[in-house]
Amino acid sequence: MNDTGQFGRITLPPEQQRAIRSAVKWEIFTIVYTSITIAVIALVVGNSQAMRTAWIEDMLSLIPQIAFLTALIFVRRRPTLKHPYGLHRAMGIGHLVAGVALLAVGLNLAFESAVGLVAGEHPTIGTVVLWGHTIWLGWLMVIVMAVVIIGPVFFYGPAKSKLAPVLHNKLLYADADMAKADWQTTVASIVGVLGVGAGVWWLDGAAAVFISLGIIWDGFRNTRAAIVDLMDQRARTYDSKKPHPLAADIAAYLRDLPWVSDAAVRMRDQGQVFHIEAFVVPRRRKVTVHELTETAEGIAALDWKVQDVVIVPAERLPDEADTGR
Repeated sequence: MNDTGQFGRITLPPEQQRAIRSAVKWEIFTIVYTSITIAVIALVVGNSQAMRTAWIEDMLSLIPQIAFLTALIFVRRRPTLKHPYGLHRAMGIGHLVAGVALLAVGLNLAFESAVGLVAGEHPTIGTVVLWGHTIWLGWLMVIVMAVVIIGPVFFYGPAKSKLAPVLHNKLLYADADMAKADWQTTVASIVGVLGVGAGVWWLDGAAAVFISLGIIWDGFRNTRAAIVDLMDQRARTYDSKKPHPLAADIAAYLRDLPWVSDAAVRMRDQGQVFHIEAFVVPRRRKVTVHELTETAEGIAALDWKVQDVVIVPAERLPDEADTGR
């Protein structure tokens, strides 16, 4: 993000400017941290299917950060004649790309893991010599997985989850949610490795299937959320759990105006900002341009996420518009 905090046609408030700079730093930190963990796990992955699947999951976890940083380049640009609504959809597209990639690779990993489990493949974990001592490689796998989980679960996962609602960024929220859930992958991989050491060979394949299912679920959930947003569903909160309350606030604000009899809103989520179509039933037949302009400015002042406002005087409210009641 540039120093001016330009975000489409608006300049971000100070709180959001600080949040976006912090989000960028955490995403860069995550990329560096994950790249190191990928390299370390590669040294000990051995023949364990669970470790291999966890290793691939770490590679996939880089996609949301890259998508977020790439999308920021586009969403900060001002609207043009070619793109009259700006390029805010780039964040939603990044969300979709991350979801589809997770889903596709997760399905492939689940298939491979299940085939290996059904075929009765017995993984072997050998030994290595460190400082003159022979050590079972499985212990190194367990130590590495226990250490690398510290970052996502205790540091950048919680940090991003705090920034996501401030920025109304669903891609950042999904990234944080996946990071905080990484402990499940770690526990599964450790169980698989220890199972091999204990002679329970099938635990390794079962752990790999479990990790794959987690990747599939992350991919499905993010793909679904991105698609419905790109299809202009009713605007929802950053975690997609409920309708965004701003629509009701705008409708209430409009009904409080002396010249408005009734009002409703269609609010389109464009990624991190909203496009507002406000329908108003006037108390009188004539409405001045000044009143419409003043009303649009009042709506824009309600929340920094209001990027565009269109006021539509109407004799009746559209059935699909949100009255906030």
